Amino acid sequence: MTSPTPHINPNGVPIAEPVLLPGDPLRAQFIAENYLTNVQQFNGVRNMLGFTGEFKGQQVSVMGTGMGIPSASLYAWELIHVFGVKRLIRIGSCGGLQPDLNLFDIVVASASSTDSNFMNQYNLPGTFAPTASWSLLSAVAQEANRQGVKLNVGNVLSSDVFYNFDSTAHQRWADMGVLAVEMESAGIYATAAQAGAEALAVFTVSDHIFNGQETTSQQRETAFTTMMELVLPVAAS
Repeated sequence: MTSPTPHINPNGVPIAEPVLLPGDPLRAQFIAENYLTNVQQFNGVRNMLGFTGEFKGQQVSVMGTGMGIPSASLYAWELIHVFGVKRLIRIGSCGGLQPDLNLFDIVVASASSTDSNFMNQYNLPGTFAPTASWSLLSAVAQEANRQGVKLNVGNVLSSDVFYNFDSTAHQRWADMGVLAVEMESAGIYATAAQAGAEALAVFTVSDHIFNGQETTSQQRETAFTTMMELVLPVAAS
């Protein structure tokens, strides 16, 4: 039996090789209760809920990560290095940066730019570009085509800053074609890349940075069902 970490204590409950990673632990609970069968809770440390169940007969886990690269990458590292997770799919909300994005649209991060210093730890002789797993991305694209769901695929910004003192920053990222902003994917992509694991980040547009549109906290917890229904068949494949 794998020993617990300071942040994950499964108490003998298995953790599947594919793990869905919403930021909100209550979204993890919502997915487990509404989409998985034979569910067991594998984590409750710091109320960062994690569950393992079955989707169409295949074992899948889902766990909250909290907000920001430090929190998300911490859980990703432990899941990969301690518990043997091979595929991590972040599912979360994002703020739209492009004018053709609307609330509830689906964004898939083929790459993740960042303003974080997270990459400095690798001491690379250049700038690392965190990118998605092609096998996971292409599988989600195929599933979206099967379900008739439009995807917006491209670069996102994984930012350390929610309330930015520099009011011009988001526009400058948008001018580079960045689709949306969120706070975790670059750290998850880099952690997975260094460990030889696969990672993908899929988002639902919860608000738009420039036009003021936004969803409610309740909608962010329970109404992003299209995103969930896209990634679950991929995780279970």
